[in-house]
Amino acid sequence: LPNVPDGKYKVVIDPGHGGKDPGKVGLKNIKEKDIALNIVLQLGKLLEKEENIKVVYTRKNDVLIDLWERGRIANKSDADLFVSVHCNSWHTKSPNGVETYVLGLHANERNLAVAKAENEVILLEDNYEEKYKGFDPNLPESFIGLTLMQEEYLDQSIQLASLVQTKLVNDLKRRD
Repeated sequence: LPNVPDGKYKVVIDPGHGGKDPGKVGLKNIKEKDIALNIVLQLGKLLEKEENIKVVYTRKNDVLIDLWERGRIANKSDADLFVSVHCNSWHTKSPNGVETYVLGLHANERNLAVAKAENEVILLEDNYEEKYKGFDPNLPESFIGLTLMQEEYLDQSIQLASLVQTKLVNDLKRRD
């Protein structure tokens, strides 16, 4: 881990979705929000064993945390790393494996679709029209604005995503 001024590397882990937002729903009505929460709680326990890591959770139970609040939590904690955990699902058993995403700078159709789907959760939030005035998750301009904001840490994000994906495939023997 890089050296940080106070000696503690702050990691915010965010289980995607929650509460009235189930995320993807798979076979046997398994909800993404539940799997993501379980993963984050287990990951948090592992990270908390490390003396030089401080873990901050965006949620520890089944509640919907507004997207702006997730960002506020990371900013308030002066996080060194923010990881949001999501899980895809499919209506059949045939597709399987793991994937690790970084929302990149090229606005291709697939990235735009992923960004739209994940950001549509704001429509479930109370008073979303006022909180996100001028932001529509379905507009390409919104995606482009978010992408430009991410440019500053893109290299580090790609490096971390590559390490995560390599570990999942090589150590856990998951299909890439």
